[in-house]
Amino acid sequence: MGKRPPEEVHKYMSRIRSKDTKPEMIVRRGLWKRGFRYRLNHKRLPGHPDLVLRKYRTCIFINGCFWHGHLVDSKTMENSVCCKIPSTNHDFWVAKIRRNKERDKDEQRKLAEMGWHCITIWECELKPKMIEQTLDSIAFTLNHIWLHDHGAKVYVSLN
Repeated sequence: MGKRPPEEVHKYMSRIRSKDTKPEMIVRRGLWKRGFRYRLNHKRLPGHPDLVLRKYRTCIFINGCFWHGHLVDSKTMENSVCCKIPSTNHDFWVAKIRRNKERDKDEQRKLAEMGWHCITIWECELKPKMIEQTLDSIAFTLNHIWLHDHGAKVYVSLN
């Protein structure tokens, strides 16, 4: 496949959304159905998290595997199972994904310093066979955070 003209590339890239994506809608519907209430894209928090649950002091980021370099080693920048770096304009994409990964880390560090918990959901964790398991895991984590932050004693029976 040859190099595409800039107009065609622009046309395709302009259609990529940053809000209300399919993975984001899956998580939003699943959490709402489980009784969790949230705010969208909070402008005052670093990174504008996709979902903000103030009751739990938790921010949820729903990341696309390609755009955020899921399972890609930051040093080698080799392809992973769910993130294939394009061979055309390779250096540009490596630099872009590396910057995204660094920015994500920095934003989550800032949120942690402000006392917020961060949960990152990856696009590949929302495949049809894994949706319910992922949503249950998020719900479990949020409930665990709430219990921990409110000083509730948690007893685990080993029987």
